Amino acid sequence: MSELQKLAHAVWQCKYHIIWCPKYRFKILNGALRKSVGEILRQLCEWKKLEVLEMNVQEDHVHLVLSIPPKNSVSEVVGFLKGKCAIKIFDRHLELKKRYWGRHFWAKGYCVSTVGLDEKRIRKYVKW
Repeated sequence: MSELQKLAHAVWQCKYHIIWCPKYRFKILNGALRKSVGEILRQLCEWKKLEVLEMNVQEDHVHLVLSIPPKNSVSEVVGFLKGKCAIKIFDRHLELKKRYWGRHFWAKGYCVSTVGLDEKRIRKYVKW
């Protein structure tokens, strides 16, 4: 129970396993782009005061285990991360503009599940 966090009027522990993929599920997240996506997501989470418990960028999808305060909804956080990340990706990697026209890098939607008592198992899965 020591992992509980506090806000002004709440004590909370909200952890989520979130997955999303690039548009058309292209296996494009490798090399420099993979490193950029990881850096960008960590920076964006730092801006929003989100704790990244685990992150793994695969060739065709991203796994995140995040601790999100209850004042933020999961859909708001995912929308922010996907939107801002796409803008920064297109600024850093100009060659992607031909393949992903319209500045749409991520596919619509995402998968989310709450992390409960199996946190260690889920974090191990995301890591490996």
